[in-house]
Amino acid sequence: MKTMAKITLSIIKADIGSIGGHIKPSQKLLQAVENYVKNKGKGLIIDVYIGHTGDDIAILTTHKKGVLNPKIHKLCWDAFVAGTKVAKSQGLYGAGQDLLKESFSGNVKGMGPAVAEMEIEERPAEPFLMFAADKTEPGAYNLPLYLAFTDPMYCAGLILAPKMRKGFKWIIMDVSYT
Repeated sequence: MKTMAKITLSIIKADIGSIGGHIKPSQKLLQAVENYVKNKGKGLIIDVYIGHTGDDIAILTTHKKGVLNPKIHKLCWDAFVAGTKVAKSQGLYGAGQDLLKESFSGNVKGMGPAVAEMEIEERPAEPFLMFAADKTEPGAYNLPLYLAFTDPMYCAGLILAPKMRKGFKWIIMDVSYT
């Protein structure tokens, strides 16, 4: 059996400034973060997407460096620092508020930004979803995930795949007590 190439998805998000309270980052701030990652990440990352949910900016990178890679984390940290300078120059609310430390120390865990990473064996045309949320709990995703994978109105594979005719079981995990 052929071994698939491993790829890492790293999402690092932080609130480094926003318009009018906790509304959204300015376009100039988003552009500064994106430009930084694209310019400084050449040869390090495969691709990048910069998005935001409310006032949090999320940097999604794909790369082959594995999880908790210091170079990837430093790239994102430095992008947030560069963005903070723009936020301060624009007088945005809470400029740099999620950057809790003065200098980078190997990875961003415990430094303010949130991190979600996974290393997968990439298949051809591998799909994935990135959920970004601000000021919510994981239960906010229960209904969309249930509908996407359990309801035949949204998941034709439940009807078409012969293996699914037997049905399936859900394993429910209470993350508060695990």
